[in-house]
Amino acid sequence: MRPLLQSFLKFFTSLRLTVVLLILSMILVFIATLDQVNLGVWAVQQKYFRSLFVMARLPGTDLAVPVFPGAYLIGGLLLLNLAAAHAYRFRLTWAKSGLWLTHFGLILLLLGELFTGLWQQESLLRLDQGATKAYSESYLQTELAVSDTTDAKFDDVVAIPTATLEKPGIIQHPKLPFTIHPVLFYPNSNLVMRSQVPNAAPSPADQGFGPQLVAMAQRITYKQDEQNMPTAFIELAGPDGRIGTWLVSTLLTEPQSFTLQGRTYELMMRPARFYHPFSITLLKFSHDRYPGTDIPRNFSSRIRLQTPDGHVDREVLIYMNNPLRYGGLTFYQAGFEKNDQTSILQVVRNPSWLLPYVSCVLMGLGLVTQFGIHLTGFIRRRSAATVAAA
Repeated sequence: MRPLLQSFLKFFTSLRLTVVLLILSMILVFIATLDQVNLGVWAVQQKYFRSLFVMARLPGTDLAVPVFPGAYLIGGLLLLNLAAAHAYRFRLTWAKSGLWLTHFGLILLLLGELFTGLWQQESLLRLDQGATKAYSESYLQTELAVSDTTDAKFDDVVAIPTATLEKPGIIQHPKLPFTIHPVLFYPNSNLVMRSQVPNAAPSPADQGFGPQLVAMAQRITYKQDEQNMPTAFIELAGPDGRIGTWLVSTLLTEPQSFTLQGRTYELMMRPARFYHPFSITLLKFSHDRYPGTDIPRNFSSRIRLQTPDGHVDREVLIYMNNPLRYGGLTFYQAGFEKNDQTSILQVVRNPSWLLPYVSCVLMGLGLVTQFGIHLTGFIRRRSAATVAAA
């Protein structure tokens, strides 16, 4: 057992392992940078930096096999290597305190990236001037919203992730008096009027907008400036049998309604929403330019932040490099639309956002401390040598 433990310690405390892992990380960053042209930044993050292995499909098959270690594996081994080396080789002494601080900061930096990958949530808040919203929307995820709109004052909404529609089976929710059966799903699609495609196959849909439209599958895009538009055909069945089949798509901007058991329901596929316990109103969006040119100088949004209980009611100016932080969220000025009438705020939830700052401070303090210890020792030896020579 002891030789096995010694082999284990020798491997994980080895400087060679550190060098190999650093080389692998540089190769990973290089390959990911090249592949970003094809996949886009979000897909590259998932494929290379937020995975244990980089997967690739065998030619002519749908079988994916690991071809290179991912950032989670490389970072995990680096973390283990660093912790094991300190526990096995370094003693906690004042002479090594700078090294301990530096490496502890590095460990926090690695953990911060891990927690960011696991916990960070990003969304967009689009606001027309004068409009108020209490939710932001994902730009990567979509959902099927089934809304009970019977009460004119309140909509009871059931949100079903689009990923659920990709799987075969029956979807049943306690709030819904009917089941949902996904018939067909396109991760990316285009819709055209049936009159423009006279030879198209009959539509699986027999309710709502579906019979008048033709859904055509499109290649999935991974580019940052493009967006996938999923479309699905869903069949609804109530206690008395089949209700009908609808086409739902993010390309449809209006909901489709139907009545069942005296209640009115609406179907709509939309970006996934993240609701917040406060509302934001866009008072004014400003797009300033340098005088005499069309060169942008500043983008800013003056917003009103309110909570339902009235305890918070204040105006805030959000502009480049001056975000709003509230309720564990950070609101950045990200863009604009509709001839400067719509402001786009990026909303980020990252519980571990402080870790990179703390780790950088610790690493800087550790380097300064270690340099100071060596400098002090050098001065003492130099003074001692001068006294001895005298």
